[in-house]
Amino acid sequence: MVKYREIEPSDDARVAEIARYNLKKFHLDLPGTVYFDPELDHLSAFYSEKPDKRRYFVALDKDGQVIGGAGFAEFEGLDDCAELQKLYLVDSVKGKGYGKDLVQLVEEGAKAAGYKSLYLETHTNFSVALQLYEKMGFQQIEKLCVTQHSTMNRFYLKKL
Repeated sequence: MVKYREIEPSDDARVAEIARYNLKKFHLDLPGTVYFDPELDHLSAFYSEKPDKRRYFVALDKDGQVIGGAGFAEFEGLDDCAELQKLYLVDSVKGKGYGKDLVQLVEEGAKAAGYKSLYLETHTNFSVALQLYEKMGFQQIEKLCVTQHSTMNRFYLKKL
């Protein structure tokens, strides 16, 4: 049984490891991706800096080990918009619905924080994730001029 909770400092290294593993596996260990984000190794500090506007959730396996996570933070490119960030899972649990659960937690958290929409940047290399986002009601949009991750090539928006 998987449990979900907010990130803690002791989770930082594992979450960064999972994110970098996935990016490398899909040939996205490149500048302009999360792989090189300065806050990736200290996500708990980044999200706790503005707890009313940012949250990050981790998924834990039956032994309490972190197996993935996802979060949201303010997105400056659109009014009342949060960005879905850093949704990654370990390979052994992919396809079991945990990604969907994490996206739902992010949506609920963003809505509770007062956001009206949710934006995300991803890449065509993450074909399974693209299917999940589209299935969950995200609409593909054109690239906005304000993007932190220049290597990403797919952009989505969802009204909350």
